[in-house]
Amino acid sequence: MSELPKGWIATEIGDISRIETGSTPPKRNAELYRREICFFKPGDLDAGGTIFESEDMVSKAGAEAGRLLPADSLLITCIGNLGKSALISAPAICNQQINAILPTPAAYPRYLYYWSRTIRPWLEENSSATTVAIINKGRFSKAPINLAPLPEQRRIVSKIDSLTHKSKRARDHLDHIPRLVEKYKQAVLSAAFRGDLTRGWRKTSRVSSEWITTTLDEVVVIASGQTPKGIENRLSADGKFPWFKVSSMNEPDNLHGLRTSQFRLSQQDARDLGLRVIKAGSVAFPKRGGAIATNKKRKLLVDGALDLNLMVLTATGISPEFLWWWMQKLDLVSISNGSNVPQINNGDIARLPINVPSQQEQAQIAKLAESAFTWVDHLAANATSARKLIDHLDQAILAKAFRGELVPQDPSDEPASVLLEHIRSEHAVAPKPQRRRKHQA
Repeated sequence: MSELPKGWIATEIGDISRIETGSTPPKRNAELYRREICFFKPGDLDAGGTIFESEDMVSKAGAEAGRLLPADSLLITCIGNLGKSALISAPAICNQQINAILPTPAAYPRYLYYWSRTIRPWLEENSSATTVAIINKGRFSKAPINLAPLPEQRRIVSKIDSLTHKSKRARDHLDHIPRLVEKYKQAVLSAAFRGDLTRGWRKTSRVSSEWITTTLDEVVVIASGQTPKGIENRLSADGKFPWFKVSSMNEPDNLHGLRTSQFRLSQQDARDLGLRVIKAGSVAFPKRGGAIATNKKRKLLVDGALDLNLMVLTATGISPEFLWWWMQKLDLVSISNGSNVPQINNGDIARLPINVPSQQEQAQIAKLAESAFTWVDHLAANATSARKLIDHLDQAILAKAFRGELVPQDPSDEPASVLLEHIRSEHAVAPKPQRRRKHQA
């Protein structure tokens, strides 16, 4: 570790501030739960620095039954998801999953807040080795902190505020990209099946430009999957014939098409059960339940069978590639029956209108759609990478700040060690705080 700048001091958080562990007021007294004082829980933290309100609130009497914390206290989770933090804007209480660092003359509140965003690795390393990570108040008080002189703390906070504001703007812009990507994809599909995407191609090609309007059942075979009685007893991990279920769509190897399944049978068992063989190139999607809302479709990359919660379309009068791209613009929810258990029946999809061009133009549409989607997915991947880089940049800025490398030092600043000695002297002569009595109902 590099040496700290002159005027800085390496110390522990318990040396510069009092620490309190939260508590929950007894619920047996309903009077304690009037909405007067904020009662913070771990889910309220990580809200960008300072939090002003909470979902749960208590009465003033309830706050007194707990441990009322002054404004500008720093809350840090100490059980479970360690290291979530926030400052409180007004007196409040918190539950026992949180340690609170009370305001201290040794550090500005936001300086402590930014410090709290650097200590998650230390908290995890020093937590108890139980099923749920826990770090008690005594251990937490040993958390290391590099303390700058107060004037430099102010400069550090100002600099971090400025830099994080810029990174937040960049992050907000990047967070919009997934929605823009989806809009772009839908625009491409709409243009493709209006004929706009291939308008220039039609002008230079010598094939027929006529499009035919028909219904889906005229150009595909619609089928539902099967779950024959006794199939569960025939499944075998080493079977060569895949039987795909809705859950198969979420398996890592199947995100870009159904190629493998944990549910398999021998070829003989598949024949004995009367399973319908679905050819590769067909398009499967959920036909029952909440899975419809995911709007997932998967192309079969191998021959296989489907369970009864899946429906499948096999192209006959159109190319499989054209069917695949046409299906990408179809919202499954819009054709489900909307009951308590949504369902898509054959009739719901059979009469859907579809505009069909020549085979050559179908191939061109599939080619152009594939190219456009590949391009925009590449942009989206770059945006995701940039988002991660911004998160790393924020952490690098904080690390630099607490090494004393973010802003220049001023020799006239009073060293942090002087202030720390004052605090230690005050702690030495101050009476120990009395333990609060538990509230009596």
